[in-house]
Amino acid sequence: MAIQRTPAQKAGSGLRYVVLIVGTVLFLIPFYLLLRNGLSTETDITSPDWKLFPTALQWGNISELFSDPSVPMARSLLNSAVIAVTQTVLVLVVSAMAGYGLARIPYRWSNVVLYSVVATLLIPAAVTFVPSFVLVSTLGWVSTLRGLIVPGLFQAFATFLFRQYFLGFPKEIEDAARIDGLGYLGTFWRVVMPNSLGFVAAIGTITFIGSWNAFLWPLVIGQDQSSWTVQIALSTFLTQQTSNLHQLFIAAVISILPLVVMFVFLQRWIVEGVERSGINE
Repeated sequence: MAIQRTPAQKAGSGLRYVVLIVGTVLFLIPFYLLLRNGLSTETDITSPDWKLFPTALQWGNISELFSDPSVPMARSLLNSAVIAVTQTVLVLVVSAMAGYGLARIPYRWSNVVLYSVVATLLIPAAVTFVPSFVLVSTLGWVSTLRGLIVPGLFQAFATFLFRQYFLGFPKEIEDAARIDGLGYLGTFWRVVMPNSLGFVAAIGTITFIGSWNAFLWPLVIGQDQSSWTVQIALSTFLTQQTSNLHQLFIAAVISILPLVVMFVFLQRWIVEGVERSGINE
């Protein structure tokens, strides 16, 4: 038997749909502007007579972008992909192992280590920026992928989130693994991690997005064009001397495509990660 809805319920449902549609339109406007301007000429972009779409779509802007000798866009995209993927994988390994150790392995100074890790979250990034640069420069890692990847491998926030998650992990599963003869390391890799893939995917997605969008550290370390990331390449299209708007917009569209694809396919994991990363002691 169908449930009859009251006029108030119908009005509330209609209002929700209106709000969702308006929110969706507002969310998509920036992407529309990027695509519209990226496929326009400089005249169409700066013209006071605004048009919903340019007179003719300039698909040649894409080939022009990748053939520009002053901005190695293809190399920058590759560098960003290598840095983001490598950093994400290593951050997950280091942070997950550290978080599991803090949550499950009893030792005398565990609380001191935990508080020290959490305390680093209170230190502004600007305070450690210069010492980090001096260290990387001393090692000869300026303009190298090592200099861009290694300093960001340990993330205190990710470690803290993993620790909180593992505190709520069912101990019965781990006890069964111990009965089968597995130690802490074997239990972690063969039991805990395979049953935590949702949370790992969520933290990995957030880490990847942060690494892909990083600007200040790659700007300082990537002094040679061969080590530029996509964010540094984007910044070169708009300077005090030159303004190349159509290439800037089409480059921005291309640079966010990996993030959009990742968000579309992994948004459920992102939401789950936010829900399951709370303090549950």
